Amino acid sequence: MVQLIVGEKGKGKTKYILDKVNNTVKEAEGSIVYLDKSAKHMLELNNKIRLIDVSAYPLRNSDEFVGFICGIISQNRDIEQMYLDGFLKLSRLDENLSQIPECVSQLDAISAKYGVDFIISLSMNKDDLADDLQDKVLLAL
Repeated sequence: MVQLIVGEKGKGKTKYILDKVNNTVKEAEGSIVYLDKSAKHMLELNNKIRLIDVSAYPLRNSDEFVGFICGIISQNRDIEQMYLDGFLKLSRLDENLSQIPECVSQLDAISAKYGVDFIISLSMNKDDLADDLQDKVLLAL
């Protein structure tokens, strides 16, 4: 399953996602991975959560990002959830918003096949999302 946390920049999406991941890890049976655009939030995460600083990898587009996600999952089959903070920058979709639905659809397929839930923070207003993404919104700020 893919869930979206949406809202404009500065509305508190990162705080919400950090609180959610830290609470979820207490009950998780598998691994939890947190992808971010830097290691800035390392000290705010429970030490059982694997933080990956995506900026350290030379990803050029959303297809490479999806391949990166698949590579992470292939190396650890017990991943239960992946948190993607700052999705537009991580996925390299910040300059190509029209491809968001396709990328989310790919993550949905990966989720169904491998049993990994994706919780994504997206710097957009809920009203600006494509219609087929509206039902994936967990929280709109």
